[in-house]
Amino acid sequence: MRIIPWQTDDLDLLRQLNAPEIRRHTGGPETDEQVVARNARYAGFGATGGGCMYTIALPDGTKVGSVGYWEREWRGEQVYEMGWAVLSAYRGRGLASAAVRAVLDVARARRTRRHAHAYPSVDNPASNAVCRRAGFVLLGATDFEYPPGHTMRVNDWRADLS
Repeated sequence: MRIIPWQTDDLDLLRQLNAPEIRRHTGGPETDEQVVARNARYAGFGATGGGCMYTIALPDGTKVGSVGYWEREWRGEQVYEMGWAVLSAYRGRGLASAAVRAVLDVARARRTRRHAHAYPSVDNPASNAVCRRAGFVLLGATDFEYPPGHTMRVNDWRADLS
């Protein structure tokens, strides 16, 4: 597994990741217009210095998911938030955990934030397991707004980047 900075030609992967079974814990699928806009944001994000989105790729180059980190304020602290998704056919192989660990290493090397957080739904055992396997510490359940205008119950997981 390797992570590759997101490119504009990764739109097809993002459309695949927009499937209902993949987006069921994150507010459901987006419209194609929203996916196209998200792809443009992902492709330009690395140049902003505020984080980066990556594709998750197999050794043969097959792109099977996304992973990334971005800046946010959480409870009075500037932190990185992390998120990921893996195509259904490639789940259960440890790819998400490996990709999250790789991105934690990237964020750690930047030396700009002490913590990274992930906020998987309390009803998403797979993503909560990824957090545990990647070395995050569970701080507890909390309310979280995602997508904008929708409050969901999540687990707040924190990784130390120092």
